[in-house]
Amino acid sequence: MAIINKYIFTVLQIVAWAIFIGLCIEAGGLIVNFFFSLIKPESIGYLYQKLNLIELYSNNKWAFFIIYSSILSLSILKSYLFYIVVRLTHKIDLSNPFSTFVSKQIMYISYYTLTIGLLSYIAKETVKALINHGMLLTDLSRFWVDSEAFIMMGAVIYIISTIFKKGVEIQSENQLTI
Repeated sequence: MAIINKYIFTVLQIVAWAIFIGLCIEAGGLIVNFFFSLIKPESIGYLYQKLNLIELYSNNKWAFFIIYSSILSLSILKSYLFYIVVRLTHKIDLSNPFSTFVSKQIMYISYYTLTIGLLSYIAKETVKALINHGMLLTDLSRFWVDSEAFIMMGAVIYIISTIFKKGVEIQSENQLTI
C-alpha cells in the first residue's frame, strides 16, 4: 500500500507542476496582451486568448483598468497558489507530515484560495454592473466562472490547516513529554 501511495503522490507532484506551468503561461500571455492592447491594439486578434477590451478602453479607461487588473490579479494569484502547492509537495515529509512548514503552507493555500474566490466574485459582479450600464464586453466569464467553488474550497482548506496546526501542537507536546 505504501508503494501505491508514493506512486500516487509522485503523479500528483507532476500534475501540480503541469498546472503551475500552464497557469504561468496564461499569466504571461495575459500580461503581454495587456501591453499590446495599449501599444498596438490592431494585433489583438493574433494574441493569446484574443482578449479584446479596446472598446471598453476607448469608452471608459477606468473600467478597462479595473477589469484587466482583476483578470491579471486572478491569473497571477492562481499561479502563485500552485507555486505554493508545488513547493509543499516537494518539501513535505510523508513519514512526518505534521510540521510547522506544512501547517503554514496549507494556511497560505487557504488564504490564497479564498482571496481568488472573493476577487473572482467581485470581478464578476463588476462586469455585470458594467453590462447593465450599457458597456459592451466580450465573454469574460471564463476568468471567474469558478468563484463560488474557490470560496468554498478556501473555507475547507482553512479547516484542514487548523487541524494541521493543532496536530503540530500535539506532536510538539508529545515530543516534549518523552
